[in-house]
Amino acid sequence: LAPRRVTISTVAPTPQSFAKLGVAPVVLAWSVHSSRDDIRKELVPTTKYSMVELRQGLITALQGRSKRLRNIMLEVTLLDQINDSEADAEHLAEFCRPIFEEVNKLKLVVNLIPWNDISASFGPASAYRKPRMDRVLAYQKVLVERGILSYIRTTRGDEEDAACGMLSTKNSKTRR
Repeated sequence: LAPRRVTISTVAPTPQSFAKLGVAPVVLAWSVHSSRDDIRKELVPTTKYSMVELRQGLITALQGRSKRLRNIMLEVTLLDQINDSEADAEHLAEFCRPIFEEVNKLKLVVNLIPWNDISASFGPASAYRKPRMDRVLAYQKVLVERGILSYIRTTRGDEEDAACGMLSTKNSKTRR
């Protein structure tokens, strides 16, 4: 497979993790979910570093890559009323600005992934809901207006409970 056809995705547990991944001749994807530290900590509880520290690790790794591999995809799972506002999009756009400024010949793409409702009855996911499409489009519009390439991931398989994040065991009732 061509290196540009292979993607390694990470939640970036440490700034140094980007350095280790940066030597691989593949496209890098970072599951950001929010550029705001408080929201990201809620969504990615294993986070021990600030977004600024993680961003600097990413910048350093990208600067050390060949020009044709200076690609980064930022993945943002959008959750209704949690991280899907236009203010959240503005914050993410501002968060990306230093990456553009410090990395020459950069291709940065933000993939927006509307939450797939898994109908959880307990735990953190029980509070999450799929955002309205008008909010997703407004988020994307903010990014595009700030010069950031952004795509909305098309959901497939949610009718069969087989979309991303939905694969789970359903309890079936036994008839007596």
